[in-house]
Amino acid sequence: MDIGLLIKVAGVGLLVAVAYVILSKSGRDEMAMLLSLCGIVIILIMLVGQISDLLSSIRAGFGL
Repeated sequence: MDIGLLIKVAGVGLLVAVAYVILSKSGRDEMAMLLSLCGIVIILIMLVGQISDLLSSIRAGFGL
């Protein structure tokens, strides 16, 4: 796994966490929840390539 990918995921997580706290303190809990779901989707999109590589190596390891 690339260290750059880890830094990107941590950066998105940090930005989402700060925005979540700001929105929840201002009384916009629905927007805060939507923001956290969007953050999860963004991170999953970033990790799709790595997940497919992992599944390919598992298939190759078991000879499937």
